[in-house]
Amino acid sequence: MTKTREATKGPVLIEMEEGAPAPKVEEAAPVPDLAEVPQGVAMQQVAALAGRRPSRLARWFWGSLLSLLTFAASLAAYDNVIGLIARSPILGGIATVLLVVVLAILALVALRELAAFGRLRRVDRIQKAADAALAIGQLSAARAVVADLTRLYDRRPDTDWGRARLAERQGDVLDADGLLRLAEDTVLDPLDARARTEVEAAARQVATVTAIVPLALADLFAALTANLRMIRRIAEIYGGRSGTLGSWRLTRAVFAHLVATGAVAVGDDLIGSVAGGGVLSKVSRRFGEGVINGALTARVGVAAMEVCRPLPFSAGKRPSVSGVVKRALTGLFGRSG
Repeated sequence: MTKTREATKGPVLIEMEEGAPAPKVEEAAPVPDLAEVPQGVAMQQVAALAGRRPSRLARWFWGSLLSLLTFAASLAAYDNVIGLIARSPILGGIATVLLVVVLAILALVALRELAAFGRLRRVDRIQKAADAALAIGQLSAARAVVADLTRLYDRRPDTDWGRARLAERQGDVLDADGLLRLAEDTVLDPLDARARTEVEAAARQVATVTAIVPLALADLFAALTANLRMIRRIAEIYGGRSGTLGSWRLTRAVFAHLVATGAVAVGDDLIGSVAGGGVLSKVSRRFGEGVINGALTARVGVAAMEVCRPLPFSAGKRPSVSGVVKRALTGLFGRSG
């Protein structure tokens, strides 16, 4: 009995049937990858939605449908007003006044949208003129750009000190690159700091919602709204304050640029910049998605700064995506770099 008990405590060997082929290593099933790298699904979907350009047929359809609905609503309002006037002059007069008020508000909204498009085009013209001045190295062209930049911010009290400093020192600069660099240092540096703060706040919000809320639609909605608000705020900071249509057009331009260059895709450089050598392997899958979505939001924010900024970034001035992510997410999920 003792020998039997001791035998049962030893290792158990599984004997294979005679004639069965020996298993081969190359035929073994692959080990499942439990540490799958997050891909930032919410931001990928936001980029696809915002960067997608509708077809010409779709634009014609929606434009025709909007025109038809506007025509039908106008005709119905006109018939109602005429009918009220025929039935009761007092009721007809009230309806007429209300209709005029509505039309006046719509006209003001349209003028506001046109003014917003005008501001965006003005910023875009200054940026293109600065690129041209840097390309040819012409001092007179750079001075014209600086004059346009000063006029753009002449009603901004937060730029008074920078514009005064620029006016004092621009006469001492005798090359185009140095003059535009001086304009950056004096006028745009405080605006760059505010824009970076907006980018960091948006990245932190998207990362937090993605990590905490276990709903796919919730993180998609949070990413979309946070990015729209971030892009609009960056445009306002740099003087290109936009309306509803202008904000959507600007958002599409930013995302279309990112999609075209592949900057929204999660690459090894992005993972390395936010992972810091292993943070994604130490946190849950959900936290990893939050970090990646926050990092992609920071990448969108830097692109928005490039689009909305009146002057192109000179060497060493462009914000680093990894630096923005580290400032935004350090302390949120532990150290991210």
